[in-house]
Amino acid sequence: MESNFAHIISGAVNITERQVAATMSLLDEGATIPFIARYRKEKTGSLDEVQIAAIQTQYERLQELSKRKETIYARLDELQNTDSDLRKRIAECWDATELEDIYLPFRPRRKTRADVAIEKGLLPLAEEILRQRPMRLPNDEDELQGARDIIAQRISEDERSRNAIRREFNYSALLTTKAVKGKSETPEAQNYKDYFEFKAPLKHIRSHQLLAIRRAEAEGYIRVDISPDTEKALDKLAHIWLKANNDTAYQVELAMEDSYKRLLKPSIETEYASLSKQKADEEAIHVFADNLRQLLLSAPLGRKRVLALDPGFRTGCKTVVLNEQGDLLVHDVLYLHNMQSLKRLRELIVQHQIEAIAIGNGTASRETEQMVQEVLKDLRAQGLAAPQTFVVSEAGASVYSASKIAREEFPNEDVTVRGAVSIGRRLIDPLAELVKIDPKSIGVGQYQHDVDQNSLKNSLQQTVESVVNYVGVDVNTASKHLLTYVSGLGPTLAQSIVDYRTEHGAFKDRKDLLKVPKLGNKTYVQAAGFLRLKGNNPLDNSAVHPESYKIVEKMAQDQKCHVEDLIAHKELRDKIDLNQYVTTEVGLPTLTDIMKELAQPGRDPRGESEEFHFDEHVHSIDDLQAGMVLPGIVTNISAFGAFVDLGVHKDGLIHISEMADRRVNTPQEIVKLHQHVMVRVIDIDRARGRIQLSLKQVNK
Repeated sequence: MESNFAHIISGAVNITERQVAATMSLLDEGATIPFIARYRKEKTGSLDEVQIAAIQTQYERLQELSKRKETIYARLDELQNTDSDLRKRIAECWDATELEDIYLPFRPRRKTRADVAIEKGLLPLAEEILRQRPMRLPNDEDELQGARDIIAQRISEDERSRNAIRREFNYSALLTTKAVKGKSETPEAQNYKDYFEFKAPLKHIRSHQLLAIRRAEAEGYIRVDISPDTEKALDKLAHIWLKANNDTAYQVELAMEDSYKRLLKPSIETEYASLSKQKADEEAIHVFADNLRQLLLSAPLGRKRVLALDPGFRTGCKTVVLNEQGDLLVHDVLYLHNMQSLKRLRELIVQHQIEAIAIGNGTASRETEQMVQEVLKDLRAQGLAAPQTFVVSEAGASVYSASKIAREEFPNEDVTVRGAVSIGRRLIDPLAELVKIDPKSIGVGQYQHDVDQNSLKNSLQQTVESVVNYVGVDVNTASKHLLTYVSGLGPTLAQSIVDYRTEHGAFKDRKDLLKVPKLGNKTYVQAAGFLRLKGNNPLDNSAVHPESYKIVEKMAQDQKCHVEDLIAHKELRDKIDLNQYVTTEVGLPTLTDIMKELAQPGRDPRGESEEFHFDEHVHSIDDLQAGMVLPGIVTNISAFGAFVDLGVHKDGLIHISEMADRRVNTPQEIVKLHQHVMVRVIDIDRARGRIQLSLKQVNK
């Protein structure tokens, strides 16, 4: 069966069969998506990660369908059904819905009204009525009802009937909600009051609306119905089943109406509820994954001495000092507006030659920033260097601080110290720190607890792997948590690398990785290009794969220089004719990538951190006025807009309609996570704590 997979997938993803087949083969060999995308371009025709992931998804779907078919064949064997045409249809079917329709009459089920009627010997009567020829009908209503039950079940299990009703659902289904009396009056229910009386075409409902509706339904505040136009649905069935205009046809019509109301409509409604939820999940997960990618690609400050503060009023600001590697040197608690704390903060900055200050963006963040600015102003007045200050998202810091990972890293410190360390490390290297936290807890998604959890987990895992391998990892400094996501490794080998490094010292050569226990050649090929180190070979600190070293060495030899010279001198690289190095295994895509790496070996693609300050005159929602233009940081992006931190403890919303003077399809066209923006305040609902913002009016 798998021999036909490439053809089926090719049609589904609009990629050639040759490319699909090559990708499937690489996946079967255990190659990861990042590895295939970067180092097997000749085989796949330069497919990117998104295309490869799409092929993988379709491949896994077909494999699941293959397993489902085996279950169906086993059931047919159990029933001693040897219908060759039926088995041929099953073999040729690769649509899950169609396959289940074919199987429906044979699927195990609880005894139905039709089964009871058949046991009473009413099947011949039902079949005679279905022919709709003039006949004398029984006077016994129970017999007629039994015959109608058999007909109703046959109609509901018929593929033509089910497809006709599906088409009507596609065309005219309305989703309607109604509030549940008693529960909808509670304060908790008011979050969903927009959906107490709601009606809209199912095909036009947005992802965030549907997820909110399903959450409200799950919590018992509303009831939900999905229905097409009943008359049109019955007309579709009549076109299939009614062949005459007589008493027997009338019995079929009654059975048909019963079949629709009792069997078909509930079944297809459940199907469409599931499909619409799946579609909403996919959209929400896509937004979440895109946000996560942007967050993980946040610019690192780099190796600098950092003082981090986790703000707090009553319990004080948890304060830590980290060295360039992110190691904890000192921790303390400072209190706002306390002269002794101001003095202590100044001491820490001067004593440890602090280069940057990270302030968590939670409660008391603005007040903490004021305290810091007072000290920095004093330092500048005395001619001393004042470190830059950065507001850092605290999302997930508390999750990390109570985790097993945090306990292993800081067994002798409490959760408050660990949380402050996490804030500081996020400034030094966001990626290295955030990989320690469950992506769902990072706070960059919507309805993450309402979507399919397996799909969400797989998507976020794939996103983290993609980013880690895109950036590259220093094998001599990376934690086991970061190494876990490197192509081909995983938790066990990541720990083995750390253990080997601890015992034998820093790796001096990529080939030394082969000395790590259980790290074989197959894994080495998958991982090596993404692991960087400054050692004996300059190519080891680049994304050039070891399997391509000989090509670079040949280029250097032809230019009568060393590899180091090729890296250092553009004029030498400009002389190289890549066509001379094309082979059956290595083509221009790989050679072009090699030249890019030689130009900027080991370059971090994440850019540089930028200092940011909120408006010093705005500290709470009460300070806001419509028309104000203020600086802010994009904290989250949803399908309908972007949320912006203005430093007032309540994020404002830029609705998608307020992002530009043109139609905007997705907020990601305009803004990115953690982007610094200037926004105009257009409305403040102080009672509900809602702030409406605009981008398109800022420059007017």
